[in-house]
Amino acid sequence: MPEVIFPGPEGRLEGRYHPQKDRDAPIAIVLHPHPQFGGTMNNRVVYNLHYAFYNLGFTVLRFNFRGVGRSQGEYDQGIGELADAASALDYLQSMNPNAKHCWVAGFSFGAWIGMQLLMRRPEVTGFISVAPPANMYDFSFLAPCPASGLVINGAADRVAPPKDTVNLVNKLHEQKGITITHTQIEGAGHFFEDDEAHMKPMIGEVSDYVKRRLTETTR
Repeated sequence: MPEVIFPGPEGRLEGRYHPQKDRDAPIAIVLHPHPQFGGTMNNRVVYNLHYAFYNLGFTVLRFNFRGVGRSQGEYDQGIGELADAASALDYLQSMNPNAKHCWVAGFSFGAWIGMQLLMRRPEVTGFISVAPPANMYDFSFLAPCPASGLVINGAADRVAPPKDTVNLVNKLHEQKGITITHTQIEGAGHFFEDDEAHMKPMIGEVSDYVKRRLTETTR
């Protein structure tokens, strides 16, 4: 999978780009957890999400936010990271101008950034939000949420407690014209530590959901 360097708002950004042979393939961007708590594009959840999308026929890009790895710049409280995500999506779209579908996936802090990107980019047709930290960040900007998506979290998450995730989903459920699907993985913590018991079921749920959505749109 080729390493890529592309321009961001504060200099270059480092990514991993995984294209399909089909030029009409849907595209997906995957966003990593908090840069100040060890979050990188090689995080296990991000890596597994990346390959889940690739295996479903998507051309996929994951990248390091500013100040992480070889990406230039410094942490910017989420404001600059949102600009980084927009630049990454610009790059992905420039490489794939024929893509009919565009998805955004994010884990933890990346889920918060991903949902903000969703609000600014009407071309995004679906989202995956893994363990969104609704207890730490304000998600009230999702009014209304412009696309249907999947919110998935661990039932034993102590970083982003499930009750806060449920409250977020309930608020999104009140909006018309979209469908928010919510799934909890029993026994899983924030990082889906156990591959067999937590990570595989989570990725399985994501894959099933995306596959179902793609089938609906091609009917």
